[in-house]
Amino acid sequence: MADLDRHEVQEQALDRDCTTLSRHVLQQLHSFSSQAQDLSAIMNRIGLAAKLIARRLSRAGLMEGVLGFTGDVNVQGESVKKMDIYANEVFISVFKQSGLVCRLASEEMEKPYYIPENCPIGRYTLLYDPIDGSSNVDINLNVGSIFSIRQQEGNDIDGEAEDLLQDGRKQVAAGYVLYGPSTVLVYSIGTGVHAFTLDPSLGEFILSNENIQVPQHGPIYSVNEGNFWQWDESLRNYIRYVHRQEGYTARYGGALVGDIHRIFSQGGVFLYPGTVKKPEGKLRLLYESAPLAFLMEQAGGRASTGIQNILDVVPEKLHSRAPLIIGSIEDVAMVESFIQKGTKTLDETVMARS
Repeated sequence: MADLDRHEVQEQALDRDCTTLSRHVLQQLHSFSSQAQDLSAIMNRIGLAAKLIARRLSRAGLMEGVLGFTGDVNVQGESVKKMDIYANEVFISVFKQSGLVCRLASEEMEKPYYIPENCPIGRYTLLYDPIDGSSNVDINLNVGSIFSIRQQEGNDIDGEAEDLLQDGRKQVAAGYVLYGPSTVLVYSIGTGVHAFTLDPSLGEFILSNENIQVPQHGPIYSVNEGNFWQWDESLRNYIRYVHRQEGYTARYGGALVGDIHRIFSQGGVFLYPGTVKKPEGKLRLLYESAPLAFLMEQAGGRASTGIQNILDVVPEKLHSRAPLIIGSIEDVAMVESFIQKGTKTLDETVMARS
């Protein structure tokens, strides 16, 4: 009886003071149509995956088979962490028999994972990075998950998912989960950017920050300066510039989600540029850059390759990479100006030599 009373009190508090994730999606769409209900249910499933991953991370040091590498290499040629595999399987398991998505595409899988029983009615594809910054897991620093929802186009009979090779403006929704001192889920369905914090006592993601806006300019520049001598001279000139100016602060945590979350709060710019040897950079367009660019534009910021808006880039394959410059609109423009100046100087040099 006491448990029932406590449950009723929690339900009353939830109704009176709290907006849950699934309810918020319906409110944002101002509809209870089948499409609105599907998106609400998909977001609820993503929330369930986040809860399972957060629980695993919170006990990582106490359980066997959680920390360290598996000994395998993924399609990207990167060593696979045990937590990568677990998180990838969690997303698959929560969407099986859901009737919501026909395909799951992850940076940990060479090709999409099809759920045939969902395909007659589930016309969406979920693209995701199950654990971003997995190198942080073993040392108990923050990590994240990134996700994107796209509508399936065509029958995809051959299973090649060619309809996914379109620009980032085709995304229906995008977001990320930050696993830190608290678990925070940030999402957008094209109606602003909204943050939810997991309340362990209720087992629900509760609205904690609505209609997030990125400052037009911020003090943070976030980049791995260990790669300094591998960059083009124009990017090195930008770093030299911020070193000489007052008011800039370097912050780089080794997990994209954590660094981006800081930018949303404080403003500034995050950079993961290409190198001279690998101009395409490291970050995957479909699973990382495009979802975060979708969020950033919804919050009043920008995302660029340095010469092109990220949301306008069309991937050539499922695992295409692209340089990423993302954050406050003025700070992204500043980085672009250095790149454009460097390109102009190079063109002038080539012309002079010819």
